[in-house]
Amino acid sequence: MNFLAHLYLSGNNTQIMMGNFFADHVRGNRFQHFPEAIQQGILLHRKIDTFTDNHEIVRISKRRLHERYGHYDGVIIDIFYDHFLAKNWSSYSQIPLAVFVKNVYQLLQKHFSILPKKTQELLPYMIQYDWLYNYQFEKGIDQVLQGMNRRTKGKSQMHLAIEDLQLLNTELENDFLTFFKDLKNYTSNELATLKKSL
Repeated sequence: MNFLAHLYLSGNNTQIMMGNFFADHVRGNRFQHFPEAIQQGILLHRKIDTFTDNHEIVRISKRRLHERYGHYDGVIIDIFYDHFLAKNWSSYSQIPLAVFVKNVYQLLQKHFSILPKKTQELLPYMIQYDWLYNYQFEKGIDQVLQGMNRRTKGKSQMHLAIEDLQLLNTELENDFLTFFKDLKNYTSNELATLKKSL
């Protein structure tokens, strides 16, 4: 899953949310210096990723793109799933997306000094271009895909994936809606276990 999903699935614990957000920028077990709840957020992120990678619906989504993008199919699906989460946000949260995103940006800026270096480098761009809010729009997804393609020096051809989003929109959105229900249930159980240990 991509940034918005990890943030949403963190519940209302801001430290778990931070750890869940920047976990990809933490290697191995080099997170012992963080507060316990942030450590739990990092571990939750990894559990979410494992659950996602092994879910049959996600594999179906990836197969829809694999012939064109090879091993980049999973990265693209992560981005597409964030698009469908943002697009259907009111079905999952009573807090408007604009308010949720604003609160996330403020939280991360407030704790900027403890963020991993890569997260510190990424955050200003995320805020400037309002990635999290703009995930709901095809234009926003297109900009993300264009940026990812530049970072792979054109090897991924991810800039073409907006065509696949348009062509396979119904199938991919149905994949997401089915999968995300399972992921929400899984994460709720994991969060309940974490709260007992905090």
